[in-house]
Formats: sequence, C-alpha cells, structure tokens
Amino acid sequence: MIADHWPLFGLRLLTPRLELRVPDHDDLGALADLAAAGIHDPQRQPFVAAWTDGPPEQVARSVLQWQWHQWSRWSPEGWELAFVVVADGRVIGTQSVGGNRFAALREVGTGSWLGRGDQGRGYGTEMRAAVLELAFDGLGAVYATSEAFADNEASYRVSRKLGYADNGVERHLVRDRPALGRRLRLDRAAWLAHRTVPVTVTGLAPCLPMFGLPA
Repeated sequence: MIADHWPLFGLRLLTPRLELRVPDHDDLGALADLAAAGIHDPQRQPFVAAWTDGPPEQVARSVLQWQWHQWSRWSPEGWELAFVVVADGRVIGTQSVGGNRFAALREVGTGSWLGRGDQGRGYGTEMRAAVLELAFDGLGAVYATSEAFADNEASYRVSRKLGYADNGVERHLVRDRPALGRRLRLDRAAWLAHRTVPVTVTGLAPCLPMFGLPA
C-alpha cells in the first residue's frame, strides 16, 4: 500500500463536523473542480500569489500542480502538508500547515481556502483548529503564524477566536498594486487557553520521521 511508503496518506484529523486527510487523486480532482468554480469575489484577490486569476481550467490545473510540487519537494528541513477538508462526504476546501527546520524552530505557518458555498458556516475555525492540534499536541510546536490581508475580516476573526495575537504588518504587491497583510502569531499558552474544538488525530506515529522527529 502507498501508505507503507508515504505514511502521510494514513494521517487523519477529525473534528465534530470535518475530516482532514492527505488527498488521493479523486480528492484532488474534487478540489480542482471546487477551485475552478470560483472561491472568492473576482473583484478581490485574497492571495499573494494570484493563482485564482485565470480561466477555470488553468485554476484547476494549478491546484493539482501545487499539491504534486509539495509532495515532490518534501523533506524534514522544509515541508508543506496540505489536507483536503471533507464535510458529509464532500471535499469543501483545503487546509495546509508547513514548517522550515521545524525540529529545531518548532514553528509552523498555515493557509486555507473553502468553496464559496461552504463559507460562513464555521468550518474555517474547525479546520484551522485541527492543524493546530496536530502542530502543538502532535508535533510539539511552540508557535504558529498566519497572515491575511487587512480587508479579510473572516480570516482575521478565525485567528482571533483561536488565540492569535497581532504581530505586525507586511506589504505585498497583488495585481500590481500594494496590499497590506496583517501578521498574527500564536504561542502554546494562548493555544491551550483557546482550545475549544475537539480534535482527534490518528495515524501520526509512522509520519514523525518525515517531520524530522523521533518515531
């Protein structure tokens, strides 16, 4: 089985309403379809890399290529783990968590998006809480970071609900115009104080060496 050689395929994160898992090809196809249908108001661009600006077939293909790229470049020194988020048997979005020199720094960053039909239902909080549980409890992280543009109130609300504190700003160039990003940071104490979403993590033990951690 492929999980014998790439144990991340056996990793599962479960919340009351969601399952997060490393996608197989059918999951990736569903995620690509979701992205191609549009995931935000086309008048706004919530991503630094404007990958959603393009025809639907290009957007769908970029979802596949990005995931395959992350798999191919994985190493304990630098990794990005992108889950599909599943609700009631449907792929509704993706949630990622990543780290550089994690075994030494114990810090992760996160990113996510949801299909437009499933936004505003509290899924963003549950899926971020799931990867924070993996990071802090499962992998021993001490910090988690996030960033969203100043006008992305939905992302900012999720971060505040989960205990993040403001950590400065970052200027980006998006669609050839300056855009201001708000950086946020979460430490272990704040995570523990805001840990309200029940999360079950299974299949982690065989994955630990892939993160540079002892099995």
